[in-house]
Parts: sequence; structure tokens; C-alpha cells
Amino acid sequence: GGGGGGGGGGGGGGGGGGGGGGGGGGGGGGGGGGGGGGGGGGGGGGGGGGGGGGGGGGGGGGGGGGGGGGGGGGGGGGGGGGGGGGGGGGGGGGGGGGGGGGGGGGRGPAGTRCVPPPRVSAGAGTPARPCRRLRVPARPPSGCGRLVWVGEPVVFGRADSIAGKYGVWMKDPEPVAPFTRDNTWRVDTVGTEVRQLFQYEEAEQLARGYPAKVHILPRPLESTGAVIYRGGLFFQPRHSRSVARYDLRGETITAEREIPGAGYHGQYPYSWGGYTDIDLAVDETGLWVIYSTEKARGAIVLSKLDPETLEIRRTWETNIRKRGVANSFLICGTLYTVSSYSAPNATINFAYDTATGSSRALSIPFENRFRYLSMLDYNPAERQLFAWDSFNMVTYPVRLSRP
Repeated sequence: GGGGGGGGGGGGGGGGGGGGGGGGGGGGGGGGGGGGGGGGGGGGGGGGGGGGGGGGGGGGGGGGGGGGGGGGGGGGGGGGGGGGGGGGGGGGGGGGGGGGGGGGGGRGPAGTRCVPPPRVSAGAGTPARPCRRLRVPARPPSGCGRLVWVGEPVVFGRADSIAGKYGVWMKDPEPVAPFTRDNTWRVDTVGTEVRQLFQYEEAEQLARGYPAKVHILPRPLESTGAVIYRGGLFFQPRHSRSVARYDLRGETITAEREIPGAGYHGQYPYSWGGYTDIDLAVDETGLWVIYSTEKARGAIVLSKLDPETLEIRRTWETNIRKRGVANSFLICGTLYTVSSYSAPNATINFAYDTATGSSRALSIPFENRFRYLSMLDYNPAERQLFAWDSFNMVTYPVRLSRP
């Protein structure tokens, strides 16, 4: 791969090659050779000597570096920081280069960053110091913030029978061995005796339609409110105001608890119906249950649950009418609701912040591509919404504001 050139040089891939300089000729350096004069060049494997002061950009070689004018990024190894001159160098694939006066390095591959060494006066025969490598996270740090954007839906799979007109699919954001974040889970929820939980090794296997295993639940579940969290399936058993935890490894129900006063089986569903009275959710802060009560007069009630015992830790009453929204989910302790399950151009229309106990109106565009949204959950590990939209299993990317 080529190295950095004089004025606005680019970065190279594996090896490093020097580009032409500013003034004078642009000589290229060979294996261990040095460059001189106007625009010094970096060598391929070995290190090139530092060029003189001319306008061109010195290129960083495999392990070497140097450079008179602007700093150039080398290939595999990474170049040293350049001198004071004009052009800005570019960071290379494997290594980075010093910009203008030894400034910031380029981003390297596979989550590493090359930090240039302190600037030194490079004379002939003075080897350049290699850069330090710092670990860079593969994705931005998982800081919390407010939801500001929801992207277009991405289809992962499609149910092939009428039982899959609506359902629930999910991944565990905090899996317990032997399960991983790649394991994908699905329940087709049409019918009265819904007991089958399909297990897939990865989402691609779900797309092909062949489960690795089918769990038969000891109790049939109600509707599309289930979630997977910390090695358990949390769901509402049919015809009850209870929530239960099914252990995925032991294949037994390990906890069950009634939610006091919660409406069930059509008392306080979302606007699409479907016995969606009790909806479980997971976010960065833990496990939640979303429901309503006679005391709350149909407004959404939120309770934080202990994931082992299902005890209620704390409860919030909102002023958002549950039948007036199509679905809801939590991100960073804030409840968000969707305006419609069938309108193609719906919105995220309300937010309720449990930290402040206040709600606010929103208008964040949300696309119901297949016009029948029956399930919507946030996965804090994936930073995506998982949804079931008329036979289709889809995800939505989201963007949060800075904390």
C-alpha cells in the first residue's frame, strides 16, 4: 500500500511506500534506505532516514519513520511524527502517522490506534521511535442519553405460517453460559396454547427458519410481552396477572409473581389489542414490567423488577394512556411510546423519565413498513430495537443524544 504524499497524503495498507514530496524530486526509499532532499520517502520493510526540511511529506515505513515536512502515515508498522512543515499526512491502514507537527495519529485496524512518539530531531542514521498502540473500543462507549432518532427497519426473517402473524423475537443482552449474545430466540404467539420457544444459534439461522432447539414451556404464555434476560425467558403466563421466569438452561420455571392490580387478558392492552396488557422490557438499568391498573385508570404503570425473585423494587405511575399508544420500550430508564401500529409513518410520541418522574411529547419518525406492529423491545447490548411487524422480524437502529 502506498504511503503519505506531500501536500495531503493518504495512508497506506500493509507495507509502506513513500510518495513524492513538495519541492524537488520525490524520491522513493528502498528496503532500508533513507530519503533525502526535498521529499523524503519511507522504506518498505525497514525504516527510512529522516529527510531534510523541504516542503514534501516524509513517509513512514514498516518499522521506521522520519520525515521532514508534513508527517505521512506508513503501512504496517507506523511512521514517526513528522517535522513542522506544511502538508498534512494521512494515517495508514495498520499504522498511523504524525500530522503536521507530530499531532494525532490515524486510526488503525481492528480497534487499535497508533499514537505518534514525542517529536525528536531526526538526523541521518537516527532511528525513529515506534508508535505506541492504544486499545480503542470497537463501538462508542455505552453512555446513556435521550432517544433522538430511529432508523429504517432491517428485515432479519419472516414467519412462514399464520401462527407467526404476530410474535416476539429477541437476544439476551446479558447472556449466561452456555448461551451467548449470538443466540436468538423466537415465539410465534397466535393461538391459545402458545408454549414453543425456538432457539437459534444466531440470527442467520433464524432467517433460514431452522431452530437448533425447541423449548416447550411448562405454562402457555400470553401475547407478545416476553423478553430474554440473564439466561431466562420472562413472560406473562396465560390468563394471569403474573410474570414468570423460565430458566433456559434448567428448562424449568424458577420464579413467578403476581403484579398487584395489573389488568390482564384484554383489560388494558395497547391499541392493537392482542391481550398486550402486561409487557416486559429490558434496558441498561435492568428488568421492567409495563402495565396498567384500575387505580391508574388505564394510564401506563411502570415497575422495576428483581430479575431473580421478580419482586417489585419500585413503581411509577405515568400520565400516558395505555390504550392510546401502540407499543412501548425503555432506554436508559426512560419509557418511549409509539403512536400507531399500522400507520406507515408513525412517531415515537411520548417519553416518561423515571429519574425525574416527568413526561414530554415527542415526534420522532418511526416506520411501520408492514403495517402491523405487534412487538417492540430495546436491546441495550445491540443498541437496536427488535420488532415484529406482520410476520416480519425486524430491527431498527437508534441514536441517543450525548449524556
